[in-house]
Amino acid sequence: MPGEFSARKLTKDRKAFRWRDIKYRTRMLNIKKKFDPLEGAPQAKGIVLEKRVVEQKQPSSGLIKCVRVRLIKNGKQVTAFVPRTGAINFISEHDQVVIEGMGGSQGGAVGSQSGIKYRVIKVNDISLEQIRTGKKQKATR
Repeated sequence: MPGEFSARKLTKDRKAFRWRDIKYRTRMLNIKKKFDPLEGAPQAKGIVLEKRVVEQKQPSSGLIKCVRVRLIKNGKQVTAFVPRTGAINFISEHDQVVIEGMGGSQGGAVGSQSGIKYRVIKVNDISLEQIRTGKKQKATR
């Protein structure tokens, strides 16, 4: 049983020992935000550097169409997934794209797509889905 006048010491000790908890430390030091290429934002603009295909994880097989993007705000490079069939044909190098998180567990990859955390939603400020379905024309720069 703690002493009658020990509340201050107990509080101080509790504060000190909380720093040993990794989740507490990560949260308090904003570590996720510092290492996140989007810097905590839901979306970011970038320039397409190259198109590439990524193999899926086992046991799935197939090629995932992706683009390598350099973010405008901080110059970091990320790989972004291009969703839906044939959508990759509407993206070319040096296009400006808007990317968003894929929404996997803890902000990570989804399913069999290893290491791909982001997806393309807009090309040259026009929705990729509208370009793909033919409702809008891709703006030429």
